[in-house]
Amino acid sequence: MKIYLDNASTTKMSDAALAAMTSALKEDYANPSSLHSMGQRMKELLETARNDVAERLGALPSEIYFTSGGSESDNQAIISVAKSALKTGKKTIITTAFEHHAVLHTLEKLESEGFTVKYLPVGKTGNVSAEQVAAAIDEDTCLVSVMAANNEIGSLLPIKEIGAVCKDKRVPFHTDAVQAVGHVKINVNKQNIDLLSLSAHKFHGPKGIGALYARRGVRLKSLIEGGAQERGKRAGTENLPAILGMAAALKEETSNIEANAKKITAMRDKLIKGLSTIPHSVLNGDTKNRLPGNVHFCFEGIEGESLLLLLDSYGIEASSGSACTSGSLDPSHVLLAIGHPHEIAHGSLRLTISRYNTDEEIEQTIPAVKKVVERLRNMSPVWRDKVNGVKPFLLP
Repeated sequence: MKIYLDNASTTKMSDAALAAMTSALKEDYANPSSLHSMGQRMKELLETARNDVAERLGALPSEIYFTSGGSESDNQAIISVAKSALKTGKKTIITTAFEHHAVLHTLEKLESEGFTVKYLPVGKTGNVSAEQVAAAIDEDTCLVSVMAANNEIGSLLPIKEIGAVCKDKRVPFHTDAVQAVGHVKINVNKQNIDLLSLSAHKFHGPKGIGALYARRGVRLKSLIEGGAQERGKRAGTENLPAILGMAAALKEETSNIEANAKKITAMRDKLIKGLSTIPHSVLNGDTKNRLPGNVHFCFEGIEGESLLLLLDSYGIEASSGSACTSGSLDPSHVLLAIGHPHEIAHGSLRLTISRYNTDEEIEQTIPAVKKVVERLRNMSPVWRDKVNGVKPFLLP
């Protein structure tokens, strides 16, 4: 039996999302820009989906733009505000050291064009405070971009308080909420958010579809030139089946967010408790302010890749961190940002839970991880040196 615990990478599509997509693929297949009757029906479905997404975020329908996913939304949000700010001469952007690469690489590109980026440290627990943001803002600041929840270690950041600081100082605030939407409550007005990125496949919707929320008054720059779709801000025929699937999934997840969180958190805490008994290991991320389904550990004396391969032989599908960097041999920038040395950062395991997981799966996972960690340590000359006192242990 396969136990899927890689939900931060992507989730199983819900029946509601699949049903919404199937109808649009088989019956309602016209182009929403067409003037004939079927095209206009599709236009109505498109705008209904926009209304549904907006309602679930506390936004206006006119503030929602459909994109290909979180990476595109991040790019468009950051580039739009930065380029608009050139008119005022402001060229400093504030972010954190452990953002998703869709944010970090966009900021690196802007740095090459003359912008200055301040990377706030996140400390051992993987978090920043509103006070840190306030202290970093100056008269040259044009944007603050801080994620709502870290995609690797699951820390929930105080975006409401950070948004309030930005609002008070009249600085636009963007949050990459890809890991948060559908799992924790989000309201762009109550949380003082000006721009927000989301991706459907993180909350049981289809891959390849996402949305960008941009508060009324924020001027977006087009990344894709062509037709006049999405009010001229994102060219290309809308992927209506995926949009409908996303709207259905978001509606379902947000309608049951408290019950789902309670169930998932109980499984998370059971898993954390079980894995915490492994010696010379550490739970990464904020112990209290973390996503309901995120469990992230480092185990001293092993390599994360070997851990994943052996767990897969036990039928447990997991990851070491972000799937977007799974091909890299470098240790996670997130783990380095919270202070782990390279040796510890290489021995990471991320187990992420969804509402489709069960208590029985968690109970099977705990002993399997223990067995695999023990097996790998027994094979490791580095671990042998540590046990024999030749090298020191780095984790208690």
